[in-house]
Amino acid sequence: MYYEFMRIIPEDDPDMEYYTKFRELFGEDANAFVLGIKDDRLYELEQFNKFKALGEEIEQLEGISNILSIAKVQTIDTDRENQRFNFRPLFTENPKSQQELDSLLAVVKNWAFYKESLFGKDNATFMAINIQDDVLNSKDRTPLMNKIIDIAEVYQEETGIELHYAGLPYVRSIMAQKVKAELLLFLGLSVAVTALVLFLFFRSFSAVFVPLVMIGIIIVWIVGTLGLLGYKITILTGLLPPVLVVIGIPNSVYLLNKYHSEYLKHGNKIKALATVIKKIGMITLITNTTTAIGFCVLVLTGITAMQEFGVVAGINIFVTFVISIMFIPAVFSYLPDPDTRHLKHLEFAPTQRIIQLLEITVTNYRGYVYIASAVLIVVALIGTYKVKAVSYMVDDLPEDYHVQQHLKFFEEHFEGVMPLEVVVDTGRERGMRRPGTFEKVEEIQNFLSGFPEVSPALSVVTGLKAANQAFYEGDSSFYRLPSRNEITFLSPYIQSQSDNGSSLMTKYSDSTQRYLRISMKMADIGSIKMDSLLENHFRPKIDEILEGSRLEAFVTGTTLIFIKGNEFLIKNLKQSMMIAFLLIAIIMGTLFGNLRIVLISLVPNIIPLIVTAGLMGYVGIPLKPSTAIVFSIAFGISVDDSIHFLAKYRQEMKLHHLNLKHALIVSIRETGTSMLYTSIILFFGFIIFVFSAFGGTIALGLLTSITLLVAMITNLVLLPSLLYTFDIKPLDLEPMIDGADDFYFEDEDEEINLNEIKKNDDKED
Repeated sequence: MYYEFMRIIPEDDPDMEYYTKFRELFGEDANAFVLGIKDDRLYELEQFNKFKALGEEIEQLEGISNILSIAKVQTIDTDRENQRFNFRPLFTENPKSQQELDSLLAVVKNWAFYKESLFGKDNATFMAINIQDDVLNSKDRTPLMNKIIDIAEVYQEETGIELHYAGLPYVRSIMAQKVKAELLLFLGLSVAVTALVLFLFFRSFSAVFVPLVMIGIIIVWIVGTLGLLGYKITILTGLLPPVLVVIGIPNSVYLLNKYHSEYLKHGNKIKALATVIKKIGMITLITNTTTAIGFCVLVLTGITAMQEFGVVAGINIFVTFVISIMFIPAVFSYLPDPDTRHLKHLEFAPTQRIIQLLEITVTNYRGYVYIASAVLIVVALIGTYKVKAVSYMVDDLPEDYHVQQHLKFFEEHFEGVMPLEVVVDTGRERGMRRPGTFEKVEEIQNFLSGFPEVSPALSVVTGLKAANQAFYEGDSSFYRLPSRNEITFLSPYIQSQSDNGSSLMTKYSDSTQRYLRISMKMADIGSIKMDSLLENHFRPKIDEILEGSRLEAFVTGTTLIFIKGNEFLIKNLKQSMMIAFLLIAIIMGTLFGNLRIVLISLVPNIIPLIVTAGLMGYVGIPLKPSTAIVFSIAFGISVDDSIHFLAKYRQEMKLHHLNLKHALIVSIRETGTSMLYTSIILFFGFIIFVFSAFGGTIALGLLTSITLLVAMITNLVLLPSLLYTFDIKPLDLEPMIDGADDFYFEDEDEEINLNEIKKNDDKED
């Protein structure tokens, strides 16, 4: 399992370089698990003491670095004799009376630093639990989070006070557990669904059992490939086993359908299996190649997680071809001959009625097909203009899921919990002591804190204000940036604390005092609004404030990296989609050797993508990584139907002496059944992902299912209609790869014209 925060932006990207530098200077910015509370009973004596005990119990857990809450605050005493500040816990023991508690809480609120940072709207407060970095990015994180939640739930039961959970460690822990659980869930569902559909189609135990054994082998290959390449299970690679189960089954359907139809002709099992390999083998290789391309182009995104997903998928799609073309014919060669029960599916009445309807539509009502297609395209294109490219930090989880509900609590009372950072570079060691530096930092800090989406910012300036208040015996009116003269008096006190590592400012400046940190929390406002704030407000104003000074500043933090990562990913997925189009067009051109047929075959496969994009616009599904990935994957799968149909059409045109109508009807009859079966399997195989807890996985399953369903219809109706209208002849379909379907079989002897054979009398027999 992968436990680190998934990095999408390449390491050499400027924003990623800034973030890496920030982590080197200040450590993780997203290591706090936060418990939020809004209940006035908390400030009653008994309940407060239980809250204090809650923090003490959690702090004892291994992996916790520290805790911040109203019960853990420290007050600052001024030791003028030794010129130092003495920090001491305010609540050294449980308060004995309500009056004592109220008095201590008044002290807490008197310190403006705590009043700004620990109290939100409507007297809400929180407990921030900081996780050690080595635990945060390891398998130990989930057990630790579960222990904290167990302790917190006991507290809720005893007190009746509701706790709200937030923070990226909590979100990441929930997601990791869900990924692990859903890996097994969807693997089981995909196997069950495909087994059920196979049985309904073929009504045969062997037709179900043999493909499932093949799928079991493929699953071993997938997990083995991950292990051999050193990849970990992420939210993406965790989908590979169920996805490839669904993709692998169509190979079996085409092979079994061809096997049964050939056996029905002559009753020779071995001959039928040999024909399967001859007639279906090359086409299956080509279709698996186009499917693999839909995944492999993800390698070009430059994003490690996507690259791993594409590499493992691409390898195992080819493995699926090799196993299916060798395993299925080999096993069935040892099994008994098919009987009447096994072949009944070839004459299944509902399927035959659908096929007859397709034949009538293609041969007699092509005009209506084109009109319907044009209307569908226009309506879908209108919908595409409504699609918005927006993503949120936790939008993979459902809106009514408890993580989303807890997050809304923090956004309502504390402006959110998503980390955002600004680092000010003074240009030299001890540069923060340069005159005017603190004033500039304060100006930036005040500007940023003025946005309703941003929490009060913390920085060295905050520490200086607190120090100034402490120097004046805790008088809150002195919570302000000290003057230069006051800083002169304060310097020995601050330096004394810096020497023992306990300074208020240690967390907000690096060891050389060159870099200063301004730390904020903000709401999960989405990529569009976040990008607007950054580009139109934050960065221009910061540059304006620092103009003419020697200071430089850059905005960074986990939130920024996540938002930019999604934008980067969507951009690269669009490029990958175009590359997939190009590569698949080249393959089809190589297979059929004609530009016109390539263009005709791409039309029925582009329309489903347009329909899906239009549907996203109408129902409000945003374009984000999990939805953008649908298009290249679905296109790679859907074009398989076109290749199967065109290959059969080419064969039939040759066999029936350019009889266009007859060739189309036979092609629809023979490939239509397999296309219907495989499309139904793919539809139900992908639709199972709507049961996921992740919005991205739900979107992937739903949109892919719809796209493939529309692709089946366009390939069975629009593609043959176009072939009929444009009168595509076999000469237009001459492959650049010779021998794709020209192997010699005994049953082809009848096609030899004996009258044209001349005896050479000069040679002996």
